[in-house]
Amino acid sequence: MPDVRKIATEPARGGLVLDARVLVVGGAVALVGVLVLAAFLWMVPGAAEREKKAACAGLKSAPPAPAACPGGAPCQLPVPAMDFTAIDHNGKQVSLHDFRGKVVLVNFWASWCNVCKNEKPALSEMAGDLTSNDFVVVALASDHTWADVLIALVDALSPATVIPAAPPGRELDGAIAAYGAGLPQGTPFQVLLDKPAGKDDHIGQIAAAWGITAVPESALIDRKGNLRGYFANKRDWSSSVAETCIRSIIDEN
Repeated sequence: MPDVRKIATEPARGGLVLDARVLVVGGAVALVGVLVLAAFLWMVPGAAEREKKAACAGLKSAPPAPAACPGGAPCQLPVPAMDFTAIDHNGKQVSLHDFRGKVVLVNFWASWCNVCKNEKPALSEMAGDLTSNDFVVVALASDHTWADVLIALVDALSPATVIPAAPPGRELDGAIAAYGAGLPQGTPFQVLLDKPAGKDDHIGQIAAAWGITAVPESALIDRKGNLRGYFANKRDWSSSVAETCIRSIIDEN
């Protein structure tokens, strides 16, 4: 009678014998691997969400002035953004609601604001990197004339461009010529004019309606028209923190 134990432990010709101990150990290792992978996949979305929130918090978003809140009362974000209509360089009226379906960063600024000038290169860099069918930057200038706006953009983004001080250097024709020479490709953000109410006023009517008394200030608005971030004073818009914050709003469904 053949030895059953021998048959069970000896490989048949051309066959493969698996040691039970190897199977047990291998199965345990595989199970640990599956559990580690499951834990990783469970943690990643939460970690990514925390990173996004930390990025926006790092930009020091704060509630806007009560005037920009529904009913004019103090509010916490998110809230519907106050709509506005401004003028582009062709004299066309452009409204905030025209951008519905896109994420919008509205940058309130002015030609006379040196802090705004210092902020513009980083804003331009970020807009160049992120502007798409899903995102647009709108630079809303509190200025009386387009000549002042164009010259300020050249000063900020193409400082080597010479702008004659004598007329027509700083009049509209001279400003257009300087802008064409210094910024032949234009800017990666859309510029709109927000004229102040009176000739001695400095803050544009739209900015004033938002309760803004000094510039720069910026508003981050989601695809549905809700104000998601509000930033008083300048920011380094080219920083990784700013990009992560903005992308977190762009990536929302």
